[in-house]
Parts: sequence; structure tokens; C-alpha cells
Amino acid sequence: MTFPRVIQLKVCVIIPCFRVKAHISDVIKHIPSSVSKIYVVDDCCPESSGKYVQENVEDLRVEVLFNDVNLGVGGALKTGYKKGLAEGFDIFIKIDGDGQMDPELVPFFIDPILIKRADYTKGSRFHSLNSLEGMPTIRKLGNSILSLVNKFSSGYWDVMDPTNGFTAIHKTALGQLPLDKISNRYFFESDMLFRLGTIRAVVKDIPMDAVYADESSNLKVGEVIFEFVPLYIKAFFKRTMYCYFLRDFNVGTLELVVGSILFLFGSVFGSWRWLLAAAENEVASTGTVMIASIPIILGFQLLLSAFHFDIANIPHTPIQNDGRSNGIDE
Repeated sequence: MTFPRVIQLKVCVIIPCFRVKAHISDVIKHIPSSVSKIYVVDDCCPESSGKYVQENVEDLRVEVLFNDVNLGVGGALKTGYKKGLAEGFDIFIKIDGDGQMDPELVPFFIDPILIKRADYTKGSRFHSLNSLEGMPTIRKLGNSILSLVNKFSSGYWDVMDPTNGFTAIHKTALGQLPLDKISNRYFFESDMLFRLGTIRAVVKDIPMDAVYADESSNLKVGEVIFEFVPLYIKAFFKRTMYCYFLRDFNVGTLELVVGSILFLFGSVFGSWRWLLAAAENEVASTGTVMIASIPIILGFQLLLSAFHFDIANIPHTPIQNDGRSNGIDE
């Protein structure tokens, strides 16, 4: 498969490797020839996947990088990112080495970046029912819950499947991210979305099917969901503070502040007066009920408006369109 557009940008693929010896050769074999570099990152793999690639894969595009200690999938990917940035690559693609991602889909991940309609693309297995048929039920449920929570934390309300690791990113966006602050392990993909949201990068989902064969995924959705949720909550408050109070102050900020104050006042006042009335075995007066209920209603409406503003505030202009990046044949 060839790229749908003429590429004048340097493209590299990064493959983090941990217990993928059985599949890595086949993954590399199917990476399109238009990719000029393949970084295989051996993340202290107990199967010595990196050494296996050096001894058995003859593709001249391949360069094996070794981590001295196991950093996790995010840490391994960041090793490839830093190497690629140092060597001047423009687009960075991440593919797992376990065979669950079809390398021939690479052109579809790159195309929105080439035509400057996205800074970051990621796979999504939720675009069609057919693509979900092979996914275990626990994964469907877990990914759906994580997707909902991720929308709140990242601000990308049009993105699903946040833990999907098939991604592509332009150097302009990558260069603005604090790589050393991004999670090294399985929360990496979700943390990337949060960080991309803070720089207003455009993110687009790319439909794909997952492949489930004899490989076993290291990510257990049932085990990590409770670990992820607190991290998502932390990211939500950090994003809200940065996007609505530090970097900008807009109508969404006013709705959030005023709505929170009114809702909190009504709830606290109403609860206090209810407890007093219950203790004295009296019925609260109409005025007391109104003083409590009106702020609650108005506050809730303002919070809904702030929620709607946040959904409409999804980035639409790629940051690579600011003149710092060029080099495609349009």
C-alpha cells in the first residue's frame, strides 16, 4: 500500500517491544515502504526482542534502541520520540509489536496530518459494530467507561477509545509537549490526550479493526480502570484550571464559577435549614425553600451551559498551520 498523497515529510515508525518476539518480524514486514525509518525500542524485554530483530530482520530502515531498565510502553515510546526528534523526523507513528494493529493502515493515520487537518491521529475500534465483534466483552465495557471519563479529562469530546496505541503525531505538536512529565506506563495514551488538549492540538480518530489472535495483551482493562480513574480526575481539574483560569478567561469560566457558587450555596443552605427544621420538628417555610431551590436550579443550568461550552470548545485549527511547518504537496 502506498500513501494517498505525495510525501515530502520524513516519517518514522516507533515500535515499543516487550514480550513481542513472536510477532515483531511480521509487524515490521508489513510496514509500508514509504516509511523511511523504523525504531524498534527494546524496553528491557525478557525475550530479548531487540536482539532478535537485529539478528533476524534485514530491513535496512530498522534501528534497534535499548532501554537499560523497563520504562513501560510510554517510556519506550518516548525513547523513540526523542531519537526521532533529534534526527529531524516530521511525523511519528506508534505501532505495537504484538500484531494487534495492521501496519498497512499507516497511510490513513498520516493523511489528516499531511493535509494539515490534524496534529495527532489515533485509532478507534468503536466506529462500526463489525470492528467490535472480536473484542472481549470486558474490553468493550472497560473502554467505553474510560472513553467517557477521558472526554471530561482531555476535553476531546469527539474522541473514543483513549487507550488505543495506534497513533501518529506531527513534530510541531510533539515538540510542544513536556515529554518527561507524561506517564511512562499504560496511562500514557490518555495522558497524551490531556497534554495535547492543553496546547490546543487537533486530534482525529481513525477507524480500525483490532486483531485478536494468539497474542496476550499486557493491558488488563479490569485491573487498570480503578487505577486510571483517579488520574483522569486529576487531569480534569488540571485542564480546567489551565484552560479556563490561567490561559484564558471566557464565558465558560463565568458559567463555571457562578454556577458552582450558586449550586453550592443552595445545597449547603438547603441542607442546613432542613436539618434545623427536622431537629425542631417543623416544616420549612416557603421562603426558605425558595432561597435554597432557586440557586440550585440556576447553578445547575449554568453548569450545564459551561458543560456545553466545553464541548463546543474542541480545537479545530491544527497548530501546525501557524506557519512553522510546511513540506507537503497539496
